[in-house]
Amino acid sequence: MFERITARRARPPVHSIAGTKMKLSYLFLTFVSISLLSSMELKAQEYTADELMSFFITSAGPGNGADLSGLEGADQHCQMLAEAVGSKDRKWRAYLSTHAADDHEAINARDRIGEGPWYNSKGVLVAENVEHLHSDESNLNKEASLNEKGEPVNGRGDSPNMHDVLTGSNLDGTVFTGDGDTACGNWTSHGDGSARVGHHDRQGGGQNPTSWNSAHGSRGCSQENLEGTGGNGLYYCFAK
Repeated sequence: MFERITARRARPPVHSIAGTKMKLSYLFLTFVSISLLSSMELKAQEYTADELMSFFITSAGPGNGADLSGLEGADQHCQMLAEAVGSKDRKWRAYLSTHAADDHEAINARDRIGEGPWYNSKGVLVAENVEHLHSDESNLNKEASLNEKGEPVNGRGDSPNMHDVLTGSNLDGTVFTGDGDTACGNWTSHGDGSARVGHHDRQGGGQNPTSWNSAHGSRGCSQENLEGTGGNGLYYCFAK
């Protein structure tokens, strides 16, 4: 009679199995984390100006003082500048108010620009909504109020100073109704009249020197007069 000898396989210790599982879990989580970070990095690299930017100061005006060919011409200039840096799928509006004239009602800048939020070309939030935009908590200042190319705009202390930004507006974004013309013939004059302007760098002179949209009136509407009071015929553009 033969004695049957049963060979028993050696089993690994329990603590060895648990350790292996933990290592595999750790490696899996590390792999997932790296994949997610890589995906986020690639996505960030794929952002275009159209995806990031919804606010800018014009890098240049049309060159005819405050004659912007009215609101329509001002909007077209915003659109042209934005599209030149890759913003193809947004509707851009100039932050400008106009007076009632020729059976047309007054138009408030705050009503033309959509609901927000708005970001500059670097992806920095400048305002969450219309109320935030016109509050003391908005992020409109020299550092954040860039042009469409992502460049800072000259302010007080720079040469030349270009901190006067055309708006024709009150602090709350409604049309400014001071004495005389305060919107340069509803943005069709490069001679007589005046334009209510703000200071994008939040400093300077005037009735409201720290206001980005209603600091004081310009000396006139010509390019020379706008430059003479610290401007260059620039204005704000917002995507709706």
